[in-house]
Amino acid sequence: MTDSSVDIQGRNLKLSNLEKVLYPAAGFTKKDVIDYYARIAPAIIPHLAGRALTRKRYPDGVDGEPFFEKNAPMHRPDWVKTAPIWSGRNRRTIHYVLADDLATLVWLANLAALELHPSLALAEDITCPTEMVFDLDPGPPANIVQCCQVGLWLREIFEHFGLQSFPKTSGSKGLQIYIPLNTPATYDVTKLFAHALAQLLEHDHPDLVLSEMSKQARTGKVFVDWSQNDEHKTTIAVYSLRAREGPTVSTPVTWEEVEKALKKKDASLLVFEAARVVARFEKMGDLFEPVLELKQKLPDLRKGAVAPGAETIEIAAQADEEHPTPGRRKRAGKKGTKH
Repeated sequence: MTDSSVDIQGRNLKLSNLEKVLYPAAGFTKKDVIDYYARIAPAIIPHLAGRALTRKRYPDGVDGEPFFEKNAPMHRPDWVKTAPIWSGRNRRTIHYVLADDLATLVWLANLAALELHPSLALAEDITCPTEMVFDLDPGPPANIVQCCQVGLWLREIFEHFGLQSFPKTSGSKGLQIYIPLNTPATYDVTKLFAHALAQLLEHDHPDLVLSEMSKQARTGKVFVDWSQNDEHKTTIAVYSLRAREGPTVSTPVTWEEVEKALKKKDASLLVFEAARVVARFEKMGDLFEPVLELKQKLPDLRKGAVAPGAETIEIAAQADEEHPTPGRRKRAGKKGTKH
């Protein structure tokens, strides 16, 4: 059977090319992709709901040419919710899909939208991030094991600030650390804080950590990508598939699992494919649920935050203020979003 028609929560969906293989090395078909997203829906939908969603579609499978899609397709069903957001860069309004329900998620899976990249903010207040993220990206021969070490250093700093943090795999080769906020915040504040901490880690661990993207210096080091904390950028959703050789997933993990992978120096301990992720969720629940609900406020670095290396943090904060990221001053005071 290559085509099918299903009813989901009162919505009729036509599913096509179900036997098409999207992950050739694993024999993982479009039907398998749809089945995964349907099973993981109770976990992923709360993390997508209300957020402008960028999709990375692979109509010819992971070995084919993908494309990013921000605007909702013209042929979408009339029940698919969208959020209009002004894009200063494109000088037009982009109508982002809101994946608020199972029917929309299955519809996206049928479009071979393997990777789902939501905003860090809710669409209703696109300039106010509800979470902060550190994307730890290893340069070979470094791998996720070295990312675990950097992640644990980050956790220690957060704990000194009284902040809880939550790790997940990128589903590719790195690790991502999230700090729930769910309180009034701006990207200028979260990016400043993230940049300062990345610089602090580089200062304290120059042999392993980079705070700026430099392909020449990447070998064997972990790039702490603080720049993801930006209204123009998105990060792979927790529970999203990735377009790798196998159907790996961006998977929430415990800090104990991070510690174990570091201790055993075994990167394979943090590789999770679709079926295993569903089983983990059914057994452990959503390890990322606190990211949706936990209310935390970042310390004001300009008021002299006290933490390990606080002097360095303050220096980094001041440097970032004196030399803001390109475009920050230009954007200050302007309304609307620029995606």
